[in-house]
Amino acid sequence: MPVVVIGAGPYGLSTAAHLRARDVPTRVFGEPMVSWSAHMPAGMLLKSTPAASNIDAPQPGHGLLDHCLATGGERYESDWDIVPVETFTRYGRWFQRRLVPDLERVRVVAVDRRRGGGFEVKLDSGDVCVARSVVVATGLSGFAYVPPSLAAAVPDGPSPTGPVSHSSQHPDPARLAGRAVIVVGAGQSALETAVLAAEAGAASVRVVARGRTAVGFGAPPDRQPRFRPESPFGRAWSLYALTYYAGAYRRLPAPVRHELVRRVLGPLGAWWLRGRFAGRVSVTQGSAVRRAARDGAGVRLDLTGGATLSADHVIAATGYRVDLAAMDCLGPALRASLARSGRTPAPLLGPDFQSSVPGLFFTGLPAAASYGPLMRFVVGTEYSSPRIARAAAPD
Repeated sequence: MPVVVIGAGPYGLSTAAHLRARDVPTRVFGEPMVSWSAHMPAGMLLKSTPAASNIDAPQPGHGLLDHCLATGGERYESDWDIVPVETFTRYGRWFQRRLVPDLERVRVVAVDRRRGGGFEVKLDSGDVCVARSVVVATGLSGFAYVPPSLAAAVPDGPSPTGPVSHSSQHPDPARLAGRAVIVVGAGQSALETAVLAAEAGAASVRVVARGRTAVGFGAPPDRQPRFRPESPFGRAWSLYALTYYAGAYRRLPAPVRHELVRRVLGPLGAWWLRGRFAGRVSVTQGSAVRRAARDGAGVRLDLTGGATLSADHVIAATGYRVDLAAMDCLGPALRASLARSGRTPAPLLGPDFQSSVPGLFFTGLPAAASYGPLMRFVVGTEYSSPRIARAAAPD
């Protein structure tokens, strides 16, 4: 029986490449890099440096720079080089063609445990695959988070054509031209979404951030602390530990792990975004959205402190939250049997990213509650993929 990998983003492709390097029969299902091509705005630039944007492979020659050299494109190699999302998407597809060429572009609709061991995997094509192990690498799919105060204004759900949307629903910022836009959030996604909307011709753009000093930007490469260790995310002891000792992170108490995931590498704009932001985007800090309501064709926001704002459209750039209930490709009985990480709806993972159900692995964002913030970034493939492949391979 093969190992099944669900998902064809960076984590799914990297895991599949490592499994195949061990001669493990593997089937991979999904559209290559679909989250990056369909849910990231055109013109977006990666916050990660080129060194932190490599999809890990079991053999050399498959990094971002290798792709640039092989295709004759612009080279991205120093910390000063800023990678466009379109380049990274092409890189991921190049990686897939070289290392996972027989990717099956079908959707997994159900995974259930099978009597006698293993799993039964049902596909939207109607076929059924029997698997020895399953690796869930579905990325951000289904995890877009809209705060209840905003969601209440759109009972049918957020939509780019309605009054409230999520930042993942705007692949084309030009659709915001001529509209008054409010972006709720303070992280890179919020600040870059606001800038792209302004540059696309939005009538006005305002960021609403609940922290009093919430809107900030990182330091450029030449202003990083000199006497602290290097990590893919910058120079800091904490970042170094979280990158290279993710296994130890799993042994921390659950409340500590969850707080670190929330705070470390939290809301902060990239250093190169500051100049584009200033003068184009207004900011309301120290206020959270208390209530949102339809106001004609637009929406009105009542903020804590008594202020009121109105806009044609509100974008919730409030990130992603893992929720097992949203993983509808897993059968209800299978989801119910999974141990949770503390009080969160995220799976609790043991050694080598295996869940409480033997043979069922999670990687990428769902692994962050157990292995730390490293799993929120592409560079985390270097830690997770070889370990999963080793654990899933036959003895």
